[in-house]
Amino acid sequence: MRITRTVSPVGRPSTGRSKVHRRWVALLAGAALLAGCSASVEQGTAKPAGGDNPPVATFATVPADGAKDVPVNVPVRVTVADGAIDEVAVTNPEGQAVKGALADDRKSWATTEPLGFGKSYTYAGKATGADGRPVELKGAFTTLNPAAQVRATLFPGDDQTVGVAVPIKVEFDVDVADRATVERALTVTNSAGVKGSWAWLSSRQVHYRPEKYWPANTRVHVEAKLYGVHYGGGAYGRADVTSDFTIGRNQVVKIDTPTHQLVVQRDGQTVATYPASFGKDADPELTTPNGTFVVMQKDEQWSFDNPRYGYTNVIKKWAVRFSNHGEFIHENNDNAANIGKNNTSHGCANLLEADAKAYYDSALVGDPVEVTGSITALPAQFEWYDWQIPWSQWQTMSAL
Repeated sequence: MRITRTVSPVGRPSTGRSKVHRRWVALLAGAALLAGCSASVEQGTAKPAGGDNPPVATFATVPADGAKDVPVNVPVRVTVADGAIDEVAVTNPEGQAVKGALADDRKSWATTEPLGFGKSYTYAGKATGADGRPVELKGAFTTLNPAAQVRATLFPGDDQTVGVAVPIKVEFDVDVADRATVERALTVTNSAGVKGSWAWLSSRQVHYRPEKYWPANTRVHVEAKLYGVHYGGGAYGRADVTSDFTIGRNQVVKIDTPTHQLVVQRDGQTVATYPASFGKDADPELTTPNGTFVVMQKDEQWSFDNPRYGYTNVIKKWAVRFSNHGEFIHENNDNAANIGKNNTSHGCANLLEADAKAYYDSALVGDPVEVTGSITALPAQFEWYDWQIPWSQWQTMSAL
């Protein structure tokens, strides 16, 4: 995961040219910007005056001279009519020039890097009119100063290799009120050309997945261009976030609880079958529930605690979590007498130590775990529950 913090633009301000006869330049500001964080940016103009025959060239700027609460992620634009731009500079409070580019026809110029929050900028420019006479531009504006700058995190991170059921997750430190605006700032591209959809699982979390599992070996690129995006309530994105990761081999765990076996398939072919003991068949509180789950984490050992059922700090090896409800695949040699014969656990998949180690070594975060044969199913609320939601319903959970 790469987090790009926007800092004050760097560079040297443009230098002036030789003196010319100057006429004063009046900047005609557009209508006053709305106060507060929802301000819009309006256009300003600079037009020479004086006499019956003023220069024909006129400047126009967005934002206008004197504008306040200017968004930081909208380019500053300078245009000229009846002339060609010679030079333009937008300068930050430290005297450094913001990077910008002049169009080939020299009719317009725009910044190419974002602005900083809560800063005052000046702009200046020179142009030569169609009549050969010079005009000058001067002005200033102030960017918005948010009530809060909010960070976002992105998963999977850079260079990770993950399973075919992995969801892409963007999480925020505050509730997002303007979900549609945020979602428009998120893009996913991939080497397989697979289409997917974003879904808001809460006011602080949005996930992306395709209709079916990702194709094996797909390369995925995610961009969250959140710097300067208004989340609502005066909160704005602090930084852009990007990620490049890879989908690994297609490996699926299949658990049919009455069989007392855990089956591992790759590309649809069975590569391992392990005797297992699952959750108690007749107890809806302790059964291993039906559903499609996702490997969330792997730990060489894990401390299991459930005071309700009389145990704490029970250490087991080769623990692979596939639900935040509390389900793992792990070693439990203490239950060896029932493994492959009876379902006696409290919801986890118990394996013999050698089998648990072999499965652990083969597993990737993001692998699907498909459970059938149980008397219960979990409600879609224990992460990661993305694949428990039908695709038709998932699509309705987008803000767009």
